[in-house]
Amino acid sequence: MLKIGVFGVGHLGKFHLNNWKEISGVEIVGFFDPHDETAKEVAEKYQLPRFLDADALMDACDAIDVVAPTTYHFEWCERAIKKGKHVFVEKPLANTMEEARQLVKLAAESGIKFQVGHVERFNPAFLAVKDMELNPMFIEVHRLAQFNPRGTEVSVILDLMIHDIDIILSIVKSDVKSISASGVGVMTETPDIANVRIEFHNGCVANLTSSRISMKKMRKIRLFQKDSYIGIDFLNKKTEIIKLKEPGDTNVFAFDIETPTGKKTIAMANPIVPEVNAIKMELEEFKNAILNNTKTVVSEMDGLMAMDVAHQILERIGSNIISR
Repeated sequence: MLKIGVFGVGHLGKFHLNNWKEISGVEIVGFFDPHDETAKEVAEKYQLPRFLDADALMDACDAIDVVAPTTYHFEWCERAIKKGKHVFVEKPLANTMEEARQLVKLAAESGIKFQVGHVERFNPAFLAVKDMELNPMFIEVHRLAQFNPRGTEVSVILDLMIHDIDIILSIVKSDVKSISASGVGVMTETPDIANVRIEFHNGCVANLTSSRISMKKMRKIRLFQKDSYIGIDFLNKKTEIIKLKEPGDTNVFAFDIETPTGKKTIAMANPIVPEVNAIKMELEEFKNAILNNTKTVVSEMDGLMAMDVAHQILERIGSNIISR
């Protein structure tokens, strides 16, 4: 039985608690949260003990799940790693690049399992194309959210765009060549909307737009590669593929078009989107990595690389940001 301690039981922390309770082979030892009102509510609802001493909870666990504001990530992760405890931490990995690099170093030296909560890796719409050969040369991303004061202690880059940065880095097998970016602080002192262009050494270009002050929600990524287009709708859990028809293609809608080089057959398909709970799946994969001594799906190095690109974007925006 894997013993888990949850650090932070606010909005997202409650989702984690609900899912941990449904995962077999796991015992939630208790939780740590400095807010008395929230802690009292959770203790009563989930019938779990509240620990007032973070070290005591860590000592009673095999692994910790950090679902707290980013400013707490380094402190709790560092203490847990030094105690030899496995760590799951919500994105972003840490508050600063120095903290992130230190956590990566400590995790490597200790040999513990470390997973970062980039939950979109487990989104059913993305899982639907997991086994496809993805080699995009142009990527377009829109992640738009309505304004919510929760989470505004960090910029829209680290709050929302970092999800798409992680997805792109997992798809594009090339190093970043250059980054250009612009951002506007509308409701807060940090960027609330940003547009970014990332160029890779293999020629791939990614355009990303993220906003947390939109009238409607949108979480879409479009991949354009030789002979095919893949559209992934993270919000509505839908995926579509438009490509040149190949022998053996089945369950597709096909039609012919005339091109300067002759007639070609276009195939349109909607891959089967698995019915999975993304948060539950990422926590289960973390548990499995510990019990089976396998690599975590989203490692501390993945978290570091996403943070590195995010901070380069923030540097590009820099003093050019238009604040309210």
